[in-house]
Amino acid sequence: MATPSPDSVHANLMDCVQTNLAVLADHHYGPDAHLNLGAQLTFHWRHRSNELPTVEPSLAKQIAAAEDLLGLVARDRATVAGPELFDWTAGRDLVYVVADAYELPWVPYFGNQHMEHSFLLAPDCTVIDAYANETQWGTAAPGTWKLCDQQLCLPQAEVFHFEPTTLGLPRLTPSLDDGNVDGYIAAYERDPNRSRTVERLTLETWLLTRSRKLHAAFQQVHGRPADDMAEHLRGWDSLSEQAYLAYRRVLRGRDEPPWLVGRLAELLAADRAVFAVPTRAANAYSGPLTGDALRRAVAAIASAVLGVTEARLLGGLEFTTLPRFSSFRLVEIIERLEDDLGVELDPADLVPENLHRVDDLCRIARQPGVRA
Repeated sequence: MATPSPDSVHANLMDCVQTNLAVLADHHYGPDAHLNLGAQLTFHWRHRSNELPTVEPSLAKQIAAAEDLLGLVARDRATVAGPELFDWTAGRDLVYVVADAYELPWVPYFGNQHMEHSFLLAPDCTVIDAYANETQWGTAAPGTWKLCDQQLCLPQAEVFHFEPTTLGLPRLTPSLDDGNVDGYIAAYERDPNRSRTVERLTLETWLLTRSRKLHAAFQQVHGRPADDMAEHLRGWDSLSEQAYLAYRRVLRGRDEPPWLVGRLAELLAADRAVFAVPTRAANAYSGPLTGDALRRAVAAIASAVLGVTEARLLGGLEFTTLPRFSSFRLVEIIERLEDDLGVELDPADLVPENLHRVDDLCRIARQPGVRA
């Protein structure tokens, strides 16, 4: 198997867990497959005990996204320590590893900062890492390194063996899912430990900026002009830079800018307008659809609403098994079906057994010239 290139991806648009999943996606499916990671722009934050909330997704969520967005299935997974990593890689062409960056000698965080970091590992101890970032300890740049066993005897690591799905790269369309901003912003406004607040904001704004740039890149490959989003993205770049400068000032005993959190709230509010996905005109398809064409069209609509791949929906996945499914989502799917496909659903058909799978919806869809 050919060695994947760490230079194949837009590394400056992703975090340190995403970048090497991106390399695998391009390796299996071709250039820019990794941009699927930016298909849906989200604002989901989570609480952490005794910590400020964060938009940083959990590792479990990132691994799930690898299948849903990139068509990469984790066939095997293990938690290993020390030489167990080498035992586990034997007989596999390439594995994906997540470990503590503090223990990884090729990154500037080595011996400096504890954080999750991913890399690809071949059986001969070749490390591939596409991560790119400027840090206070130096530059993290994409590259390939041949290490010795001792350098990779890590205290603990999560190791995965990914394979491409038989269905290929998921076909996705841009979507927007902006969650509740108020609780997140309030936590940063009210935290009494301002040094901690500004330090955390440096990471939060960095993550938010990269995710918005990744979504913009995905929209561009789907025909959206870059100029439409450029000014807004410059605003995110500026905020990320100002957050870091503010943190450095606070470390020197100076005050943070009073507008920092307010500016974050403004940019989050502006996301919806800037990245809004245009609503298709009624009967956006050129004519009546039947068979596989109808199934694909219905799956595309449900995929955009429910945040799951078309391939899984075409495989018979029931909407009710998805965490995002609700009566509100169902109404959105039905309305988009009628608007986008120019169909009319008989009110008598709108019962649960007809509404929870792609094939159910196809069966009751009524299109001019196809079904009376």
